[in-house]
Amino acid sequence: MNKAKYKYTVTTGDDGKRVAELLRSEFKFSHRFRTRMKFDKLVDLNGQPVPGHTVVHPGDIISIRLPEEKSDFPPEDIPISVLFEDDDLLIVNKQPGITVHPTKGHPYHTLANGIQKYMEDTHQSFKIRFANRIDMDTTGIVIVAKNSNAQNEISTQLRARNVIKEYTAVVHGVIPEDQRDFTIDLPIGRPVDDNIHRAVLPDGKPAVTDVHVLERFRDTTLVRLTLHTGRTHQIRVHMAHIGYPLVGDPLYGTGDGMLDRQALHSTRIVIHHPVSGDILDITAPLPDDMAGLIAGLRDQIK
Repeated sequence: MNKAKYKYTVTTGDDGKRVAELLRSEFKFSHRFRTRMKFDKLVDLNGQPVPGHTVVHPGDIISIRLPEEKSDFPPEDIPISVLFEDDDLLIVNKQPGITVHPTKGHPYHTLANGIQKYMEDTHQSFKIRFANRIDMDTTGIVIVAKNSNAQNEISTQLRARNVIKEYTAVVHGVIPEDQRDFTIDLPIGRPVDDNIHRAVLPDGKPAVTDVHVLERFRDTTLVRLTLHTGRTHQIRVHMAHIGYPLVGDPLYGTGDGMLDRQALHSTRIVIHHPVSGDILDITAPLPDDMAGLIAGLRDQIK
């Protein structure tokens, strides 16, 4: 039998209530997960499985076991930079040049393969569920939910736009002094079906990006970008559309040789923990290539 993960001790104020009622009031579980608990008989009262209609009394202990799950990606020795980890979440700082999960074009050498190896090395077993994703050549924060409840809760926050998502980028062009903070509110769509390229289109989906200028260089600008929506390539499309394509972006810019990928890094994310509800404010340091690029640009204007 799986080890109990979540526990609650019944108080005098709970006397006479039913287990199902306390599952709703005392645990931050999604409806889907509560349904699974019911059918998989994952709820115990004083160590014994019970149905939801069971009446409780002071001192009783309600405990919830998680179903045993695992992923079976081929493990690969890919470095995993951990920013935060507990029983529910693994938040990592993804390096450039690898996709988040296997695809037809990239079946191996993905973040999922590296995490599988990390699980083996740390003697863990969970199903790898990515709560967010970033492009292969974008670096920074990726959230892995270790169970379905955590995934559902983070997904709910993302859909409700209750998550702060900040990126750091270097763009071509010097954004004028009178434009330190501005918002790009332009819909994004796919001009051609079955093509990865996106563009600002009148009939596209709503997309909103806040832009804050951090530093101006000779021919480029360092910016912080906050996403209010999560469209594919949103930052790259928006910045290119207004005339400031990302440095190193071969798809929406020029592939200028200043960096061998787009200069884009997922720097910060703020979420509520899926179980405790506590605020998690996670930041990821810049990768070496972007830090080196920025240092070089600063040297040019000394």
